[in-house]
Amino acid sequence: MNIPEQLFYTKQHEWISVADDIGTIGITDHAQKELGDVVFVDLPEPGVRVQAHQAFGSVESVKAVSEVYSPVTGRILEVNSELTDGPEVLNKDPYGKGWMLKVKLADTAQLDDLLSAEEYTKYVQEESGE
Repeated sequence: MNIPEQLFYTKQHEWISVADDIGTIGITDHAQKELGDVVFVDLPEPGVRVQAHQAFGSVESVKAVSEVYSPVTGRILEVNSELTDGPEVLNKDPYGKGWMLKVKLADTAQLDDLLSAEEYTKYVQEESGE
């Protein structure tokens, strides 16, 4: 299981990396494996506000449709439009080219409520009964 150390995670299987007060958000490697082959991604427009723990879009796979939740509150600066034409990038590179949103964080203190890589690893292992 690929869980990069420098990221923050949610129990809904999203990740966020932060530089200054800009967060890049996506779904985890575990999430994309559980979903299977991704066939469609629905994302909001830049400028829209997202709320921590609220759905901002969805990912459709051959198995199911899953909502994607924002780990933080903020305003969307950029959306990864490459996912519209190539949603399978989420399966191939969830932490790189498969990013979903770039958000200007309203409050960086919200990061304290997220899981570290170590905490997320334990959570996934407990959730899957490993």
